Amino acid sequence: MNNKIKNFTDLDAWREGHRFVLKIYEIVKKFPRKELFGLSAQLERAAVSITSNVAEGFSRYYFKDKVRFYYMSRGSISETQNLLLVAKDLKYIDTNLFNENFEQTCKIQSLINGLINSISKQSSKNHF
Repeated sequence: MNNKIKNFTDLDAWREGHRFVLKIYEIVKKFPRKELFGLSAQLERAAVSITSNVAEGFSRYYFKDKVRFYYMSRGSISETQNLLLVAKDLKYIDTNLFNENFEQTCKIQSLINGLINSISKQSSKNHF
């Protein structure tokens, strides 16, 4: 079996992130209607930004470009974590759902950190 990464969808960080995005869309369906263009939309955008930046970084040729997008993805994780905290404090989600999703963001963050470390090591070898 060939485990070579050919596409961004082969990256564990993207796969975990994509599963997370789908969960977020299910969660915000239960938010109050008044949040449709507020917290709901912002949480969806932040979650989608995680995987979008991983995808865009994957397609960049230069190491510095790749890492820049992976860093932006990490920033989107922090934004998502903050929005989940707001949703919990507003009682739109319970503590268990918050904890479950916060843990998943930490796992995704760890995978993205792995991408950053890998690209940084390659960069120091190849000087791109």
